[in-house]
Amino acid sequence: MRDRMPSLVAVLLLVLLVLGTWWASDYTLRSIQVDPPARMTHERDSWSDHFVMVRTGPKGYAINRLEGSSMDHFPDTDSYEVKTPRAVAYQQGSPITVGTADRGTLDHHGDRIVLNGNAHVKRLPDAEHQLLDVRSEQLIIEPNEDVVHTDQPAVVLRGRSVLRGRGMRYDNRTRQLTVFSSSDMKISGEDQAARNASSKKTSQP
Repeated sequence: MRDRMPSLVAVLLLVLLVLGTWWASDYTLRSIQVDPPARMTHERDSWSDHFVMVRTGPKGYAINRLEGSSMDHFPDTDSYEVKTPRAVAYQQGSPITVGTADRGTLDHHGDRIVLNGNAHVKRLPDAEHQLLDVRSEQLIIEPNEDVVHTDQPAVVLRGRSVLRGRGMRYDNRTRQLTVFSSSDMKISGEDQAARNASSKKTSQP
């Protein structure tokens, strides 16, 4: 028995060591987060200078283009902040529109572009449409819907006519312009004559 005593003591110590190691490991895992949640701070995680983003339609043709002098992505909002953005829409069957500003934000998974600071959107003229020019401190573009809107004061030039108001919405597909609160309107003689001629045509049987 005396000969086995050292062996039994060694086995007992080994068991105690294993149990102590297991307890210490379990305590550590329970007290310290192995994979702590990511810090959701407004810090960029990717960036680019002088970028160009192009979105294509089902047939592979470019329908939207966004470019700028720099772009930063922020994971907390999943948005892109752009300096000197320039957004161009080439929607089939609609006039081309071009939007510019001092800075912009691309969010909603690319479904919204917010232009801030000297925001300017133009519907380029063609054989059937006059130039439509909209200016405001903020303009929101929804590329998929081909819509521009704002709830801030805006100045709209259509041909030689000028419209000032607070809040506007322009649908480039239907060519419908809505100003929510108009404060000043100046319609040129040419535009008024064109309106009268159009109304006479629609009133004829």
